[in-house]
Amino acid sequence: MFRRLFPIFAILMVCGVQAQDFREQFNGFFKDKDTIGQQKTLREWEAKRKNDPELYVARFNYYFSNARQELLHLGNNPEGKEAFALQDSTGNTVSYLYQGDTSYDPKKLGSAMKTINEAIAKFPKRLDMRFGKTYALGELRDWKNFTDEIIATIDYSDKIKNQWLWRDGKPVDDPKNFMLGSIQGYFNQLYETEDDALLVNMRRISETVLKYYPDDVMNLSNLAILKLLDKDFDGALVLLLKAEKLAPDDTVIQNNIAMCYSEKGQYDKAIAYYEKMLPKSDEESKVRIQKRIEVLKQKK
Repeated sequence: MFRRLFPIFAILMVCGVQAQDFREQFNGFFKDKDTIGQQKTLREWEAKRKNDPELYVARFNYYFSNARQELLHLGNNPEGKEAFALQDSTGNTVSYLYQGDTSYDPKKLGSAMKTINEAIAKFPKRLDMRFGKTYALGELRDWKNFTDEIIATIDYSDKIKNQWLWRDGKPVDDPKNFMLGSIQGYFNQLYETEDDALLVNMRRISETVLKYYPDDVMNLSNLAILKLLDKDFDGALVLLLKAEKLAPDDTVIQNNIAMCYSEKGQYDKAIAYYEKMLPKSDEESKVRIQKRIEVLKQKK
């Protein structure tokens, strides 16, 4: 019996080594931007291990990176960009050559998205694949699909009880917090665009997180900030007071509560929250908080 099993085990070990060798080869060619080497490795990899999840990841990276096209512009001095100065025969600068907008080859981009969608469908617990797709959508500034993918990830996480896998099918350490921390980074990416049209995207993300994790302090704060931007001070206050109970020493939350009370004209309550912050603040912050307190006292 043991003699029958041993050759099968040996074959599995060889397949695993081959997969790692293919990945190392591909990563070397990828780092060197050797597309011919990448193509050759992908062909050999597919011939030997066509259902290897790491092959899907490599193929996606190949298509997406090669879809990217850097456009060069010729014109006046581009402020904030590195540029090559073009000079005439007398040494005077007459123009500048610099990198302009980035575009993507539609065919290669389509292949990249088809590949990662197939990968996620086949290996739905692979969080790295989902985040790889989300990263790509962010690079494309395709904020609708970017947001939809994040929400799909949150929904699926509840379905599998946060039992996420990463490269080589290894379990993610502390998967719930890792996932939520990464999603906070994507939320910040939307916020940093300073595009008011994307506030609804941010709201959808925070509301979805709170649907499954109602005590998540970060998203209670996120949603409260969005309500503050809409001047919904009562709605923001409900969320912030709940967040404060969960994180009583968080001065950012206390500052936002004080702001809500100040905007509502409840100056005594605002002052009380600012005073609560003083013992936990550094010297520079204490000066700023004290100034706010003085302004509010004058309004009473």
